Amino acid sequence: MLRTSFKTFSFGLIALARLVVPARAEVVLSNLTEISLGLTIQIRAFFLRPACAALLGFAAMTASNPAAADMSWNWSYSGAGISASGTFITNNTPDSSGFYQITAITGQRNGVTITGLQLAGTAIPGNEPYTVDNLFSLDSPKLTGEGFGFGLADGTFANPFFASFDSPPDYLEFYSAPPFTGGTGSEDSELPISFTVTAVPEPSTYAMALAGLACGGYLVRRRRKRA
Repeated sequence: MLRTSFKTFSFGLIALARLVVPARAEVVLSNLTEISLGLTIQIRAFFLRPACAALLGFAAMTASNPAAADMSWNWSYSGAGISASGTFITNNTPDSSGFYQITAITGQRNGVTITGLQLAGTAIPGNEPYTVDNLFSLDSPKLTGEGFGFGLADGTFANPFFASFDSPPDYLEFYSAPPFTGGTGSEDSELPISFTVTAVPEPSTYAMALAGLACGGYLVRRRRKRA
């Protein structure tokens, strides 16, 4: 809009210059063209620099916003004949011991879909009275002695946990299947596993990266033009 208005104004001055001083009209045209280009660049810089700063500031504020109540995590474990992986949803801050509370779970175990998280303070069917607490930590050990539990679409259940009583201590998965006979069923098992968990980057992290790339690209372009 500003550039169009300035062009209209420039053309008016050029027409006037041709009427008054025809010999100097082309000089006036050249000067006004340079002024118009310079003004356009300055206007762009005036608006884009604050825009970059605002974009980066908004992304940073979003990243540090404590109101984001949930966090996502990728988890997985494997052992002899066992392969399980998926996503945790937790509260956004750990407790005083560094453990996060799992509030929801998705994923699969050996290709069977996980249908839900076992309620904290209860045991998966077939493993009574050993209750789960649904906690994990980024430090070792990553699971407690109670671990987390989940149900599967085929009616079976699993409870990975940290076995401090083993020598050496290790992660185990207790797996139970109907008719839930307390670990004595033909399909029940308690086997060693390796367990990992990593944070899923928050949307604000991607926003920061995109903002940085956009503003960085603008600044590089400006420098090239000046060179």
